Amino acid sequence: MMDSFITKDGKKLRRGYTTGSCAAAASKAAAIMLLGDTVLETVYLMTPRGIGLNLTVHEIVCGDSYVSCGIVKDSGDDPDVTNGMTVYSLVEKTDVPHEIFIDGGEGIGRVTKPGLDQPVGNAAINSTPRRMIAEELRQVCEDYGYTGGLKVTISAPAGVEIAKKTFNPRLGIVGGLSILGTTGIVEPMSDEAVVETIRTELSMRAADSKTVVLFTPGNYGADYIKNELHINPEIAVTTSNFIGDAFALAAEFGFRGALLVGHIGKLIKVAGGMFNTHSRYGDCRMEIFASHAGMCGASAEIVQRIMDSAMTDDMLAILDEAGLQQNVMDSIMHRMHFHLTHRPVGNMIVGAATFSNVHGILGKTADADQLLEQIRKEY
Repeated sequence: MMDSFITKDGKKLRRGYTTGSCAAAASKAAAIMLLGDTVLETVYLMTPRGIGLNLTVHEIVCGDSYVSCGIVKDSGDDPDVTNGMTVYSLVEKTDVPHEIFIDGGEGIGRVTKPGLDQPVGNAAINSTPRRMIAEELRQVCEDYGYTGGLKVTISAPAGVEIAKKTFNPRLGIVGGLSILGTTGIVEPMSDEAVVETIRTELSMRAADSKTVVLFTPGNYGADYIKNELHINPEIAVTTSNFIGDAFALAAEFGFRGALLVGHIGKLIKVAGGMFNTHSRYGDCRMEIFASHAGMCGASAEIVQRIMDSAMTDDMLAILDEAGLQQNVMDSIMHRMHFHLTHRPVGNMIVGAATFSNVHGILGKTADADQLLEQIRKEY
């Protein structure tokens, strides 16, 4: 168990370590036991984050020219589907001088689409874990004066089933999990992991020569895209609350356009200039509706009723009753357009369309239809 903590939202949360750290630690332990003719109970690993780990070595199997062992993944207080899974490394001697060859075995996915961290055909072991494994094993070879080569096979048999609960099948990683991690450490409730998933999906679309991208915050948006726009929701990149990061990354990848389609409960915040829509950053839904209602001629009573409402559908119903819904939504969409176009998105055309499950389509920004037409053509 890792003994390192952070404080987030007033809570003390325990850090964990990545599958990449597990793979590197298991590989180091196996190499030491293979070349040093010894047995280890624990192995020390320094992560790229600068936090050292002392990890227990499990299920050691030794042969004349190989050693296999495992490290149990501990995600700390982060809700990670791989928590408790064992990552194994089989290290074998080869006759190729100084070569460290790294591959994936059972439960490690294979890359089938371009644009990911690894080329098509490679095991889904990302660059940082590969570097960690190679650096650790080169040091072990130097320590023991070994000049031959080593073949490393990373496996995680439980990963075959666990991968079905991840984005891997959608990303074109088949047969298992990815070995991940840029720092070697899992930060509890990490925003970084979500943003990296957005980055990965955008990278794939850029590699597929797409020039526009469709964003949606989550399941409501995906259902609307499928049922009302009649577009395959799998082409949409899920932003979760990280709308600003998604648009910035799209600009970074050189997309010429980006369209956001989402429920008004999320997107109303964009009209207030909020580009992380998590409630911990604020909840300005009623204030935005109330202010635009006031600008469109709503009485003080209507404004107060909106301010007393908890759900956006209730606010819309009040506006509809007063005959103001369309005018208010036009005003809100104009402001949403303002905030989307006054961000660092370069020459990228940006737009948004929003809806309610009760009231249907509510509004589109100026360039939304143009972007939607381009998305239909490209996808």
